[in-house]
Amino acid sequence: MPLFDLPRDALETYLPERAEPTDFADFWSGTLTEARAVRREVSLTPFDAHLPLVEAHDVAFAGFGGQEVRGWWIHPAGPQPGAGWPVVVQFLGYGDGRGTPLDWLSWPTAGFATLVMDTRGQGARARRSGSTGDIGGSATPHVEGFLTKGIDDPHDYYYRRVFTDAVLAVDMARELPGVDPTRIAVQGTSQGGAIALAAAALGDRVAAAVVNVPFLCNPERAITVTDTKPYSELLEYVRTRKGDVERAFATLRYFDGMTMAAHATAPALFSVALMDDVCPPSTVYAAHNHYRGPKELVVYPWNQHEGGGDTQELRQIRWVQDLFGLQP
Repeated sequence: MPLFDLPRDALETYLPERAEPTDFADFWSGTLTEARAVRREVSLTPFDAHLPLVEAHDVAFAGFGGQEVRGWWIHPAGPQPGAGWPVVVQFLGYGDGRGTPLDWLSWPTAGFATLVMDTRGQGARARRSGSTGDIGGSATPHVEGFLTKGIDDPHDYYYRRVFTDAVLAVDMARELPGVDPTRIAVQGTSQGGAIALAAAALGDRVAAAVVNVPFLCNPERAITVTDTKPYSELLEYVRTRKGDVERAFATLRYFDGMTMAAHATAPALFSVALMDDVCPPSTVYAAHNHYRGPKELVVYPWNQHEGGGDTQELRQIRWVQDLFGLQP
C-alpha cells in the first residue's frame, strides 16, 4: 500500500473538530457507576505453563453486566519488588483472543506483571483463541463482525461493554496481591489501542498509556479513505441502512478515540504507520493531536498495519521502564 492519506506535514497539525456528545461525561459516569456496583469477585487459578521464570494465573472477573471476563495474570517468578509489581494491562487486536501465557512473556521478562484481558465475543477466528462470551445487546441487524453491533443506540453498542470491561480490568489489576497501584500502564495495538485509550480516559489513576496504531479513531473520516476490514463493516452498514447513518455516527461519537484522547492525561506513547490502510494515519494523528496529557508519537513511514512490530515492542518496554523507574 503506497502513501494514500494526508502529507506528513499536514498530518502533524491535523486536528479535526470533535463532535463530543453533550452527555458524554454523564453517559460514561453512569455506565461505570452501574458496572462497579456489581459484586466484583476475582478468581485467580494457578496455571502451570512449565515456565520457571514466570508465574501465571488464569483470571476471571466480573465485567459489564456482571458477565465473567477471562484473562491471564503473569508476573516474574520469585519475590516481588519492595514497592510491588508495576503492571501493564494489555488489550487485544480485532478478533484476537487471550491464547495462552506463552503469548504474553515480553512484559513479565522485562520486570513487569501483566494482566491480559480477553475481548468479549472474540477469539474464534484468529491465531489465539478467546474464552469470553458476550451477553449481546441490540437485536437490530449488523454487519458481520463487531464494529456495527448495537450501533443504533450507544447503550446497546458492543464497545460500551468492551470499554467497561477494560476499566474494570484496570480496577481489578490495582487490587491484585503484590501490585504497586501507582504504576499501572495500559497497552494495546489496533483495537487494543482503542481500548487502551478508553481505559486511560475513563479509568482511575492510570499512570501510562501505550497506544499503537489505534482503531476506532475518527471513524467518520476512516471510511472515506479506506475500505479495508474492519472499517469496511461500517462502510457496508451505511451503504445499506441509509436511514440509520446519522444515528450510527451519533453512537460512534461516544466511543471515538479522538474524544477519549481529549479526556486522558497519563503520559502516552503512540505509534503510527504512514502506509496503514487498516487504521489510516490521519485517524491516528487525530487522536494523538487531541491527546490531553504528555505524549510522544513514533512514526513508521514505510510500514502498514504491522506498525513498528518488534522495534516498537522493544521501544515501548524501554519507555515504560524509564517512566516507572525500572532498571533494565
